[in-house]
Amino acid sequence: MQFDSLQTQHQFHIRQRIRMMVNQYEVHAVTPDGREGELLAFAQQKRLAFKEQVTIYTDESKQQPLLGFKARQRLDLGATYDVTDGAGNPVGLFRKDFAQSLLRSTWHLEQPGLPEVTGQERSLPVALLRRFVDSLSWLPYHFDFAAGGQPFFSVVKKWGLRDRYVVEVQNPQIDRRLVIALAIGLDALQGR
Repeated sequence: MQFDSLQTQHQFHIRQRIRMMVNQYEVHAVTPDGREGELLAFAQQKRLAFKEQVTIYTDESKQQPLLGFKARQRLDLGATYDVTDGAGNPVGLFRKDFAQSLLRSTWHLEQPGLPEVTGQERSLPVALLRRFVDSLSWLPYHFDFAAGGQPFFSVVKKWGLRDRYVVEVQNPQIDRRLVIALAIGLDALQGR
């Protein structure tokens, strides 16, 4: 999908595929009736990598990279992830706020020309249950991302055996590639 077409999308569905040695994700457009539409992107992450890196392709053939994100450091509890387009040009970055994430996961996203966008788990009780009761770590979580009191986008994890997310974009200026990278990062990196 071309950038201009991707930028018109206001909602995405993201599904994780279950695989032995890699995490795979499908990013789909949403049809007017709310169902899963065309495949917009396909992501793959190697498990147990020393330096986190995820490449997001235009489709399952993995022939054409659309974007990717990579950790700046090998081991860092508040790691920063640089997001680049398919040609390796910088798009922006996101990072976990380790201190605030002790109770409620908090992430920051930066895109040139926009204020820093901060996202946090919506429900403190659910966040606490997921942290302190191991058997409830599967509970869905919801993130709301905003800057200066203005909503930018949200990521809602749905109930189910596989990880599924609905991403709603409220701010037309936010680069959808950053939104997709962070939404996949929430699943791929959240437990680290």
